Amino acid sequence: MPMRGEPSCPKCGGRVRAPGLFSDYWQCSVHGAVHPLQPVMPPSVEALGVVVNRTHVPVWMPWPLPVGWLFTGVASAGDDRSGGRATAVACSGPAPLGGPGELLLIAEELGVGLGARHAGITGPDPAPYIRVDQPPHAKVLAAGRLTPLWNVSGAPPDRAVFAGEARGLWLWAVVWPEQSGLLMYDELVLTDLREAGAESELIPCGAISPQLLA
Repeated sequence: MPMRGEPSCPKCGGRVRAPGLFSDYWQCSVHGAVHPLQPVMPPSVEALGVVVNRTHVPVWMPWPLPVGWLFTGVASAGDDRSGGRATAVACSGPAPLGGPGELLLIAEELGVGLGARHAGITGPDPAPYIRVDQPPHAKVLAAGRLTPLWNVSGAPPDRAVFAGEARGLWLWAVVWPEQSGLLMYDELVLTDLREAGAESELIPCGAISPQLLA
């Protein structure tokens, strides 16, 4: 596994080799060319700003946050040359049925694999695991647009996983514990923090989510 502070593979968390003489891409020994997952930074408005300013994909967050919930970390995949190709925002707070809950919202381009990794399924994309020919299981309001999400089959029983498409990219919602998936039936309002402006300075921060580090 990579040392703390080193980029890693978004699909498996393993070591990656930087571009060099024989390749223009970051390389994982298992998955080949990948967009490297950058080290996770402690939750702060400044950390959010770093990701927001370099990414090419949305940085989704429930806003306003559910009552009692906090921002608990952000991660991104991509390098300085390609920019961010996937983002993951963690939030934590009281679960609908009591106890602590965790929510991870992931936006990514096709094939990056960060969402599948946190969903606990073989990736890289949700398409084989969702039935879009059936009615959606949940809906969120993403940047003002009602966005359907479907349950992702094959995920471990400790979490609820939903996936769909927003702004032409995959949107994953991974919730722990599984019963906290009820949170997704309240039609959460998601904001792309690239468009939040000064409002992002009001985001309350908590301790870093262990799910984001998994």
